[in-house]
Amino acid sequence: MDFEVRKDRAPQGPRKLTREREAYSRLMQQGFSNREACRIIGIDERTGQKWRNGRRPTGSQRKALLPLRAAAEPSRPSRYLREADRIHIADRLREKAALRTIAAELGRSPSTISREIKRNCHPGSGAYRPYAAQARADARRPRPKPGKIGQNSELRDFIQDHLGRKWSPEQICQALRNQFPQRPEMHVVHETVYQALYVQGRGELRRELTKALRQGRAWRKPHRRATARQPRSATPMVMISERPAEVGDRAVPGHWEGDLIIGKDGISAIGTLVERATRYVMLLHLPNGRAAEQVRDALVTTVQTLPGHLVRSLTWDQGAEMAAHGSFTLATDIPVYFCDPASPWQRGSNENTNGLLRQYFPKGTDLRAHAPEHLAAVAAELNSRPRKTLDWETPAERLHKLLAA
Repeated sequence: MDFEVRKDRAPQGPRKLTREREAYSRLMQQGFSNREACRIIGIDERTGQKWRNGRRPTGSQRKALLPLRAAAEPSRPSRYLREADRIHIADRLREKAALRTIAAELGRSPSTISREIKRNCHPGSGAYRPYAAQARADARRPRPKPGKIGQNSELRDFIQDHLGRKWSPEQICQALRNQFPQRPEMHVVHETVYQALYVQGRGELRRELTKALRQGRAWRKPHRRATARQPRSATPMVMISERPAEVGDRAVPGHWEGDLIIGKDGISAIGTLVERATRYVMLLHLPNGRAAEQVRDALVTTVQTLPGHLVRSLTWDQGAEMAAHGSFTLATDIPVYFCDPASPWQRGSNENTNGLLRQYFPKGTDLRAHAPEHLAAVAAELNSRPRKTLDWETPAERLHKLLAA
């Protein structure tokens, strides 16, 4: 402590104990008691109590004394330069200090100091003006700001073109980084794309492109808990808890997840199959309904087109359409495992794919109108999209590697 305790503790009359009060404050912050702090500094305990608790005015000769407050710790460096930082830069520049020295003193990057000086130097004299720099920074800070997409026509056209091809914003942003690795002006994050679509008044992307998103909403809405499914019974069932461990870690290909997407009035349906390791999609044509026998026949026909080592198991929910799973297993030698009631996350790949398919087969439409050729084209388009979970490979590429191996 830089405070030196006075050795002569005799009364010295009314004098301002400024340094003693500062030392008392530091000792209290360090956890000393009032008695110990007063003993170290050499003041009366009642004086320390008045400093700590404050004092009300008791007459015309005595002023109020505010309670002692803990001294604020030096604030950490802000994300932005503050006015005090800019004044320090101006002072050190007049002293001919190097930029790296100034940066080290402020705890900043040298490039930050360099950009700050170039941005705010006077065009005539070349002098750095800290107060004008602070005023400009304050003027730049308010929102909203012009978006990156609206200022770059090439970037905007690229995003709109791929949104029209039903790519997700995250897939588009990754494609931008892969296609333009040395052009940071062409790099955005997917939230920037969503903001350009949903935020009113920005005018960066066409509003109708929201229909190309998976959900097709014109505005955002908060997530809410979905209504739990009613449990379905199919006897006998082998539950997902009895499924081999190799299925869960997706290390071995050939394990599939299946479900139906339902059309208007619950009459029509399309079957969906997703391979867990590659996310490869296959669609089942169900023109005559979704009864158990019809779903079974479509499944048998579809899986027989695949190599045997790529069809090891099938996981389904407890829907009535799989009531004939026993005869399916007899015909194909493929075991069927059933998820727990109201547990769609146990076949998450399939649930995700069904959401993608709703871009092509909206809810409330008659799914019988789609021919097998159209289903094959939709599946091929999904299988040619890059996937983040596959390190931006496509399901078709990943499946081709497995077949080649």
